[in-house]
Amino acid sequence: MNISLSVVSVWVLPLVIAITFHEAAHGFVAHRLGDDTAWQLGRVSFNPLKHIDPFGTLILPAMLLFAHSPFLFGYAKPVPVNFRKLNHPRLDMVWVALAGPVTNIILATAAALAFHALPLVPADAAKWTADNLKNAFLINIVLAIFNMMPIPPLDGGRVAVGLLPRPLALPLARLEPYGMLILIGLLILLPVIGRQVGLNLDVISTILRTLTGYVINALLLITGNT
Repeated sequence: MNISLSVVSVWVLPLVIAITFHEAAHGFVAHRLGDDTAWQLGRVSFNPLKHIDPFGTLILPAMLLFAHSPFLFGYAKPVPVNFRKLNHPRLDMVWVALAGPVTNIILATAAALAFHALPLVPADAAKWTADNLKNAFLINIVLAIFNMMPIPPLDGGRVAVGLLPRPLALPLARLEPYGMLILIGLLILLPVIGRQVGLNLDVISTILRTLTGYVINALLLITGNT
C-alpha cells in the first residue's frame, strides 16, 4: 500500500481526461445534430466536474489501483441524449455513439505523438510526463474498444441498433436495461464459472485484449513509435 500521490496521478489524470472528453464529445455531436439536452444541462464541456461520477470516476479506479488490480476501469455520468430530437434519429444515434470512442482514439494518437516531444521536457518531470502519456495512450484505447462492444447501453450497442435491420435492432435495443448485468456476467461471472469447471470461458476479455493489441500496434506504427 505504499502507492504515492505521483503514481495515483499518472493513472487518475489520464482516466479523468479520457472520460471527460468522451462524454463531452457525445453531447457536442448530439447538439450539432439537433438535440440540445446535454447543451442545456452544461454537459458539453471539458470541465471534468460536469462529468465526474464520484464512485465511477474516482472511488472505483482508486480501489482497483490500491488493490493492485491488473486493470483500471472507470466511468462518468452518461451524457443525456434525447434521440427523438435528433434530425435523423436512427442514423444520428450512430454518429452520437461513435463520437466518444473516436475522440478516445484521437486522444490516444495525440499521446503517442507527444512522446516525440519528451526530450524537450525538463529531466525532473520527464518520467512523470512519460508515464502520463503512456497511460493516456493505453486508457483511451481500452476505453474506445470496450465501449464499442455491441451491447446497449455501450456505444457499440447504440451503433448496432442504428445500423441493424429493425427486426434485429428492436430486440437488441430492449436489452439496454440489462446491459450492465450482461457485461458483469460476460466479463466477471462467466470466467469465474469457467475456472470452477476447468474451462477457459474468458472469451470476451480475450477478444478485447486482442483488438486492443491490434489498435495499439497500428497507432504506434502510424505515429512512428515502433
